[in-house]
Amino acid sequence: MRLTDIEIGTWVIVLGFEGGFKFQDRLLQHGIYPGDKARILRAAPLEGPLLVEVSGREMALGRAVAQQIMVELMA
Repeated sequence: MRLTDIEIGTWVIVLGFEGGFKFQDRLLQHGIYPGDKARILRAAPLEGPLLVEVSGREMALGRAVAQQIMVELMA
C-alpha cells in the first residue's frame, strides 16, 4: 500500500520506496528510512501536500512523493 492510501492519523511502517536511485537518496537525506513509523497529520485541500510525522519529525511531502512511499499498517 502507498502512503497516500492511508487515512489521516493511521500509523504505518515504511517498507521502501519506488522510483530511481536519486529519488530514494533524496528521501534518505530527508530522514525517511525503511522501518520508520509514520502517519499523516494533515492533508492540504485540492491535492496539496501532506503533513507527515516520521519517527517524531514533521515534514511536508508532495502527493507525488508520498505516492512512491510503500507502507504497511502497524499491528
